[in-house]
Amino acid sequence: MSITTLRRWEADGSLVPTRTEGGQRRYLLSQIDPAAAASRPVASLLTVAYARVSSHDQKTDLERQKQVLELYCAAQGWTFEVIADLGSGMNYQKKGLRRLLNQIIDGKVGRLVLTHKDRLLRFGAELVFAICEAKGVEVVILNRGEDTSFEEDLAQDVLEIITVFSARLYGSRSRKNQKLIDAVKKAAEDAQG
Repeated sequence: MSITTLRRWEADGSLVPTRTEGGQRRYLLSQIDPAAAASRPVASLLTVAYARVSSHDQKTDLERQKQVLELYCAAQGWTFEVIADLGSGMNYQKKGLRRLLNQIIDGKVGRLVLTHKDRLLRFGAELVFAICEAKGVEVVILNRGEDTSFEEDLAQDVLEIITVFSARLYGSRSRKNQKLIDAVKKAAEDAQG
């Protein structure tokens, strides 16, 4: 469901969400699609909490994410499994991510819980969410932040692309890449002067 549709249904009274302490809306699948909820007993399917960080330096953040996910799932009374990955959000070959996707595709997962949308993947998370929707998997994102405009989302995506590629470029020590780095610096200096 799109955010606009959910808000319209809330405004006309046909859908009443519960709100978290932070003001986030929560909907029951039975409110949105009673037939799907009736045909799939979510309680018999897995609740999977997924956590990811990009580097070994962030292991404490990974532990914090896992703890937040565990506390949230336990507070909801869900039986759950935590899958954690250590690797770039641009890497689609992470062992935990592949296990998660296989479980979703096999119809074993009823609910996916994330701390933030980008913890799943830096790019392509919407594709995974579409697969979840097709398989009837409820996606719970704990920290959605404020709704952003298309322009803000686009600017954030471009910034993330630049960050990933510049990190790869600066991280490389080959002469060829050093020449490219020097040429980019010179071009930037020429453009400023």
